[in-house]
Amino acid sequence: MILTALAALGRTVLAALAGAGRVGLFTGAVLSHMLRPPFYGRELLQALLQIGWLSLPVVGMTALFTGAALALQIYAGGARFSAESVVPSIVAIGMVRELGPVLGGLMVAARVASSIAAEIGTMKVTEQIDALVTLSTNPLKYLAVPRVLAATLSVPLLVAVGDVIGVMGGWLIGTERLGFNSATYIRNTWEYLELWDVGSGLVKGAAFGFLVALMGCYYGMNSGRGAQGVGRATKSAVVAASVAILASNYLLTEVFFSK
Repeated sequence: MILTALAALGRTVLAALAGAGRVGLFTGAVLSHMLRPPFYGRELLQALLQIGWLSLPVVGMTALFTGAALALQIYAGGARFSAESVVPSIVAIGMVRELGPVLGGLMVAARVASSIAAEIGTMKVTEQIDALVTLSTNPLKYLAVPRVLAATLSVPLLVAVGDVIGVMGGWLIGTERLGFNSATYIRNTWEYLELWDVGSGLVKGAAFGFLVALMGCYYGMNSGRGAQGVGRATKSAVVAASVAILASNYLLTEVFFSK
């Protein structure tokens, strides 16, 4: 019984290592193709539109309600220690350092990773990827590189917009619901917010965008045949992208803010 359990554990570990190796090789191939021609500008612009512009409403709404709820929660907690005045600074720091990048990345993962995986998986099922190979077009360069590059460039911009909307959501609740003076709220926000707080959030956004598109492309290109295969690829892409965002968020936070 013990040997059976150890054998099962060993198979699981080996399968996980093999999967990590395949993702690593895929990542290396994508990065290498980013630096070599040909470049597909039209595909890049279309991916920027799909990933960046069309994701703005959901990211903006998420940031708005998150900033508003964060202000209420911090005020309720600070009132226990007579520290209600920290609401503006904590809302701003919490949004730009952590909640803005992470929640924005997760929303993009839910929308973009699933879309990319389903699109590329369907192309594989309908043999469109084989047709690209027949036409001497590298599917990785034509399908994966523009999407990964577009996500890496556009998600930091989404995070920046989400940070502003989230802080404004906290300001709206603080002034209209909690009784803060508008000028004082804004002044406290800017006094305690440092440039690196914003910069670290944008770096996180770029990393999250890269991971989201990478997972979507990887699982799309490795999807099984048929509708069930595409469905499993879509589900796996969203789960993998979400876990990768949370794991990389910890690692980046450790790098940026460890003392």
